[in-house]
Amino acid sequence: MTPGQDEVRETARLEAVRAAMGEAGVDALVLRPSPDFRFLGGGDGAAFLVVTEDAVTETSDPAGLVPQDARRVGVDPEMRVRELFGLAIEAELVPASAVLAPLRLLKEPYEIAAIERAVLSAEGVLRQARELAWFGATERAMAVRLRALALESGCEEVLALRVAAGEHTARPAHLPGERVINPGDALLVSLCGRWDGYCAEVARVFAVAEPPEDFEAMYSVVLAAHRAALASVRPPAPVADVARAVGDVIDGSGYGRFAAEHAGRGVGLGPDEGPRLGEDTPLAAGMTFCLEPAIFVPDLFGARVADVVACTETGPLVLGPGPPALQVLDR
Repeated sequence: MTPGQDEVRETARLEAVRAAMGEAGVDALVLRPSPDFRFLGGGDGAAFLVVTEDAVTETSDPAGLVPQDARRVGVDPEMRVRELFGLAIEAELVPASAVLAPLRLLKEPYEIAAIERAVLSAEGVLRQARELAWFGATERAMAVRLRALALESGCEEVLALRVAAGEHTARPAHLPGERVINPGDALLVSLCGRWDGYCAEVARVFAVAEPPEDFEAMYSVVLAAHRAALASVRPPAPVADVARAVGDVIDGSGYGRFAAEHAGRGVGLGPDEGPRLGEDTPLAAGMTFCLEPAIFVPDLFGARVADVVACTETGPLVLGPGPPALQVLDR
């Protein structure tokens, strides 16, 4: 994108933000480094970004830049208590996300392209993972290797990285530990990170040497749920239809009580933003979300795939190759 295009884009975005501030009765925004901060062009090294009707300023002392007569001030949800007290203002404090979240919901084409690059980078890391030696290694050791590969790929920040083997794949929030990875194990690997400012997550399922009994059949249900969810991405249907499609497939398979609570969430400058797949917001071109159907059978095994999907005027666009058939690791 040329400097002229950058300037036009930033000007249009700022005009939209100020219009939204006016509608919400917000006189100023005070943001610390966060997705909202980056959305408005906050640079590296700045402590705060203050947006008023007249100016956008990066500063280490936001208190002096908030208008004295401000009645409502939108503050970054990630601000610390001491930072809020440091503003020393009498205005009503409200979440800045009330102003900015609706504007961030629909991504512009250049943003979708940036998210796609992030997805392909994450996919590249997991593609390299298939070539690593897994037999006899621990979850933690493999997580360390994957983190190094992610950073080598240009990842600015690894936001979440999970390696779960065997019965640990049935734990949705499992963190890599000292469990040794053995032949016959199910294996779940996921990477969520930020590349060039934008976030992506990819999760893939493997079997080590050979899949456990019934695992491949269960994984096929997760893949079917993924396909059904994609088929439901048809604007202006409600976003909830996507989650409902996942639930219908998993419920119909008999695994309903083992389904993950959430089928996905929005991604962009942040790893967890709108749209929420359980809400009634209409699907619209420009929405991007991580579709993540999963089944977790306690003390046995689990399977979860995660892919970033963009909603277009005609349906879904998976920003990557999508989940493959069960992959068997041979070493």
